[in-house]
Amino acid sequence: MTTKAATAKQENDEAEERKLPTAAVVFETIRKEGEDEIERTAPALLFSGLAAGLSMCFSLIAMGVIGSALPPSPWHFLLESVGYTFGFVIVILGRQQLFTENTLTPVLVFLKAPTTRVFLKVMRLWSLVLAANLVGTLIAATLIVHSGAFGSDVQAALLKIGNDSVSYPWITTFVKAIFAGWMLALMVWLLPVAEAAARPLIIFAMTYLLAAAKFTHIIAGSVDVLYAVERGAVSPLTYFGGFLVPVLIGNIIGGVGFVALLNFGQVASDR
Repeated sequence: MTTKAATAKQENDEAEERKLPTAAVVFETIRKEGEDEIERTAPALLFSGLAAGLSMCFSLIAMGVIGSALPPSPWHFLLESVGYTFGFVIVILGRQQLFTENTLTPVLVFLKAPTTRVFLKVMRLWSLVLAANLVGTLIAATLIVHSGAFGSDVQAALLKIGNDSVSYPWITTFVKAIFAGWMLALMVWLLPVAEAAARPLIIFAMTYLLAAAKFTHIIAGSVDVLYAVERGAVSPLTYFGGFLVPVLIGNIIGGVGFVALLNFGQVASDR
């Protein structure tokens, strides 16, 4: 082989190495992860989901600590929103089960093999993880309220966050939840493409925008609202009817409709 040909081959090999994976490769990576998840035992899913629900309290705590230290201003919430990312970084990098991630990974398994057996496995996964996540958020909110670990200024900031989470009309909460589910599923789609060192940055960027735009997330938001419920500022009925229901439906629509179905469509069309 001539020097010129060898150089061309080397350049071509390097270009192949630097090329981003195709949508089909990303799809298969996430789908295989989904296959692993739907086959996990119920205790494994419950413990992982409970851990995720508990860990999400650090988003509320960080926001409260940052918010209580800032003077009132129009840009206050932009700095406070940095704290929202903490829980997501812990949960996602720690490989704990978060419900909104599962609006993409196991759904891709079903879309490729739409059988009753796979559908029931996905519903089992969703039910176990969601229930465990919500139990974790309730325990976390109770601990924050009754532990005495936080001063009155932080407690006041936490209560404001909880009250703000249920301050929107039902339809607004629902639409914000669609955007939140959309963004979280996109984040899951992006992570397999990223280098390990870049993944925390992707999680930070996506969840920071979610907080800054005041989009509503079923698990992170449940910690906020349940804190206010524990403080007696929000009724359980308001939590269930005015937050849990619209946010759950919206998050599912955003993750399944805007990410899972569309990305499956492009892969299936190529094939």
